[in-house]
Amino acid sequence: MVKTVLLHVICGVLAVLSVSLVNADDPYRYYTWTVTYGTLYPLGVPQQVILINGQFPGPRLDVVTNDNIVLNLINKLDQPFLLTWNGIKQRKNSWQDGVLGTNCPIPPNSNYTYNFQPKDQIGTFTYFPSTLLHKAAGGYGGLNVYERPSIPIPFPNPDGDFTLLIGDWYKTSHKTLQQSLDSGKSLPFPDGVLINGQGHTTFSGDQGKTYMFRISNVGLSTSINFRIQGHTLKLVEVEGSHTLQGIYDSLDVHVGQSIAVLVTLNQAPKDYYIVASTRFTKNVLTASAVLHYSNSQSAVSGPLPAGPTDQFHWSMEQARTFRWNLTASAARPNPQGSFHYGKITTTKTIVLANSAPLINGKQRYAVNGISYINADTPLKLADYFNIPGVFSMSSIQGLPGGPASIATSVMPANLHDFIEVVFQNNEKTIQSWHLDGYDFWVVGYGSGQWTSAKRSTYNLVDALTRHTAQVYPNSWTTIFVSLDNQGMWNVRSANWERQYLGQQFYLRVWTSVHSLANEYNIPTNALLCGRAVGRHP
Repeated sequence: MVKTVLLHVICGVLAVLSVSLVNADDPYRYYTWTVTYGTLYPLGVPQQVILINGQFPGPRLDVVTNDNIVLNLINKLDQPFLLTWNGIKQRKNSWQDGVLGTNCPIPPNSNYTYNFQPKDQIGTFTYFPSTLLHKAAGGYGGLNVYERPSIPIPFPNPDGDFTLLIGDWYKTSHKTLQQSLDSGKSLPFPDGVLINGQGHTTFSGDQGKTYMFRISNVGLSTSINFRIQGHTLKLVEVEGSHTLQGIYDSLDVHVGQSIAVLVTLNQAPKDYYIVASTRFTKNVLTASAVLHYSNSQSAVSGPLPAGPTDQFHWSMEQARTFRWNLTASAARPNPQGSFHYGKITTTKTIVLANSAPLINGKQRYAVNGISYINADTPLKLADYFNIPGVFSMSSIQGLPGGPASIATSVMPANLHDFIEVVFQNNEKTIQSWHLDGYDFWVVGYGSGQWTSAKRSTYNLVDALTRHTAQVYPNSWTTIFVSLDNQGMWNVRSANWERQYLGQQFYLRVWTSVHSLANEYNIPTNALLCGRAVGRHP
């Protein structure tokens, strides 16, 4: 086993070094992570969780923009396993995306070495398991990409940096939850909310100093409201975009999303509640932590600070206040607003409508009537080796319509297209959509049915770029995407039940010009499975 692991590490390093376009000045960071089961008590009862290097949540991955990450992942579970790097663009490198459409899962008692680079990105991101219902057992962690010293950020360096992974949680095992979905049932209501894998934890700081709180919703299905007793939150970054620095009493963070806020400890020296509670749920689940002043002589006291009582309208109006800081530098010296997205003519409009059909008597979820099923071979490998019959590029259309059906659906797109995507939600539940390999401009939110007349309400000047966007019930959200990253990219619901039961598809961004300037070669250590077994990278 040691020789096998060493061989994979060597192959992984060679694969990175073989990419001629990687800047030799960008440092390499090497990691070895082992995935195991363990028994913990997140909600006070013993249950099986997924550990990485013995930790739940997994290790925090702190890197600097453009670092080359060489991460050997050893799977000691009894099921195949993959990690996906949520929000990392994987420039020209969908081979490392870590989802079943691009990668063979790592078999039990085996390993795979990821090689990727957070190219020209800074900000707050996460990683989590993309296979089965593993996310319901843990295996997730923070992924923070810091700026290079030569690139200024639009606020003074904070005196400390805290990562808060918040999300709904079940006492039921992930295998039992998966069996429920496989039988055609929906998941029950969650049992609680966790902050960093616990129901209660403490964050300490000094009076008068300012700290960054990086908050990510790593749950399965539920939006979260975050607030701190007696303190305001200064929003400074959302999923890699520096924002205009608005002041908020509380912030909604939807499934799959990440934000960063600055909090100044400017109150009397005591302890204060940190609160995360579910949004848009009949029963409100709440988790609390403690903000501890180092000179505090008093424990937390008083009622927990209340969250917003207004539902979707309040949240949509708050979302509209998130604006791009056009004068702030991004990961490169040029201002992040130097790309004038609002002046570009879109090449295509795609409308994506989610639905919840019954197919063959079982609950499924669909996009434009097509409920996705995983193939026996990763779509990226099938495309590379020209293996027919693995996926369909004609099943899913760019407009809603048609009876519900099942397919391994891929939507074709051209490299360098600039497209408008409308997420139309005609259901009564909030949706959260994610696009791998990209960030996109969230240019508009609105109620009811989207029509072309709604374009007059778009923000064409300083909309945020991000990788996950919420869509409110019986509402729409529009994004603009510059398709500058060739590959096979997953478009999915961030609600993991819906993703698992078909609310996803793949976007094939393609050009007939074969060039390393467009896409890297298949890694020499690529795992081969399904109909790709026996073929040579």
